[in-house]
Amino acid sequence: MPSRDEKQKMLNEVREKLKDSNIAIMADYRGLDVASISSLRRKLREIDAELKVAKNTLTRLAAQEIGLQDLGSILEGPTAIAFGKGDPVKPAKLLIEMTREYKQLVIKGGVLEGKVIQDRQVRQLSELPSREVLLGRVVGGMQAPVYGLVSVLSGSLRNLVYVIKEIRRQKFAGEIS
Repeated sequence: MPSRDEKQKMLNEVREKLKDSNIAIMADYRGLDVASISSLRRKLREIDAELKVAKNTLTRLAAQEIGLQDLGSILEGPTAIAFGKGDPVKPAKLLIEMTREYKQLVIKGGVLEGKVIQDRQVRQLSELPSREVLLGRVVGGMQAPVYGLVSVLSGSLRNLVYVIKEIRRQKFAGEIS
């Protein structure tokens, strides 16, 4: 049994991770073997996220300290928490994908940028395109009008050049006759 100092250290760690993470997804991991959990941890590390198993009592206290009282309803049974600092969509996608592979893994809910979310919201988040795809769409949307303007301006310049060429041709044609 951990000592009071160890519990305080764990409480501080969970509190800081909840505050510093863009997303924290809680899942029931009952029935997963060590190899499956290790595989999940490895895959999460690849996307700048990490998996921690924390006592519900300590997690509940840490959540209350940072103003997340609603999190208590999610913290029932064994809980593993996936903390993600980068794109919040990536950990959600990965965990939802892992629930298909490991039927025992059940998403309970989580915290998205300081707000408690339920399991269905985690699923909705996992269906969103990644941050890179969304940024690409925004940039593409911003470039389209610029390309249109360039096309219109180049068309006008092209027409001006044709008119000048035609005037020059007629002028020189008139001098030759």
